Amino acid sequence: MSDCIFCKIIAGEIPSAKFYEDEDILIIADINPQAAKHYLMMPKKHYTDIADMAEKDPEALGNIFKKLSGLISELGLDGGFRIVSNKGENGCQSVGHLHIHVLGGEKLNEKMG
Repeated sequence: MSDCIFCKIIAGEIPSAKFYEDEDILIIADINPQAAKHYLMMPKKHYTDIADMAEKDPEALGNIFKKLSGLISELGLDGGFRIVSNKGENGCQSVGHLHIHVLGGEKLNEKMG
């Protein structure tokens, strides 16, 4: 997707604070953090949202969460974390490329998300 900001970040056209990268996913710092640790975890392949990826490649979606489970200590999330995936206008999705917010590093407010 030539106009997708996350595709441009994945391609290296836009700089980002990378915390993890492999052939399938990229984890970067959120530029507007809502917690002490706030990452954006995204597949490198373009999917519009979590439902799109779940429909087209559920195995790859499961692998994203499996990889996250192996990075908990490295990302400073040992005390716990929250994952959020916004979908569509009513879900306040701001970028049409699946990205999963991973928030932690502190006691989270019950209304955060």
